[in-house]
Amino acid sequence: MAEFYDTHAHLDFPDFADELPQLIERATAAGITRLVSIGTDLGSSARAVALAERFESVFAVVGWHPNDAVRAPKNFRAELCALAQHPKVVAIGETGLDYYRLPSASSGTAADDTHVKARQAEVFQQQLEVAAEAGLNCVIHTRGECFEETLAIMQPFASRVRGVFHCFVGTPEQMRRVLALNSLVSLTGIVTFKSAQTVRDTLAATPLDRLMLETDAPFLAPVPYRGKRCESAYVKEIAAAVAQVKGCSLEDLSAATCRTAREFFPKLR
Repeated sequence: MAEFYDTHAHLDFPDFADELPQLIERATAAGITRLVSIGTDLGSSARAVALAERFESVFAVVGWHPNDAVRAPKNFRAELCALAQHPKVVAIGETGLDYYRLPSASSGTAADDTHVKARQAEVFQQQLEVAAEAGLNCVIHTRGECFEETLAIMQPFASRVRGVFHCFVGTPEQMRRVLALNSLVSLTGIVTFKSAQTVRDTLAATPLDRLMLETDAPFLAPVPYRGKRCESAYVKEIAAAVAQVKGCSLEDLSAATCRTAREFFPKLR
């Protein structure tokens, strides 16, 4: 059985609270030997670290999600730096920008949008600074019309911090611009969706050694589980779809993506 990693899952979410050991057992049975649990704020990050301490195959990423940036402390570098010292914390994040649901889309104003965007940028910048100081890379979230802004904030850090653009759904040209920053892209179950031909086109153009696989569990379950709760075992279905698009064997995909993950996450072992 080919070995794969789930490089992005939210294992601390309530969706898994009642059966986390069983979820990890199912992942192991499917050949998924490393699971990276992603923090979305300081509390979530601490829970991800606790899960990494509890389960040998679990590792943690610590950070603050852009959707929650408005409630982030003005300065949380010290707390994040302390978490980042843990031997099983492999990166900072998930961080970045999200313009998909700004306040003006509901009852907010343009001024509210400006405030949210500014806070997201500040929180993103802080985490890049912590990553550079800690010698870690970043898990990048970018959703909505914010790709240019995301790259602009990352550019000054490009020589010190690499990013993985998780759940990547951009164009081949956007993918090439990510790679030009010495960063990576990561694919989810979206690659299996009938409507996601653009994602498959981008995947086809992506070098095999510049991508990783993830579930983003509990979200985005691949076909044939689409619409249900996602879990790490489903990397197996994502890998099968990716191998088909790339025209390679599962063994070759395993070797490439696991090697890339170990290089990107320095403390993954």
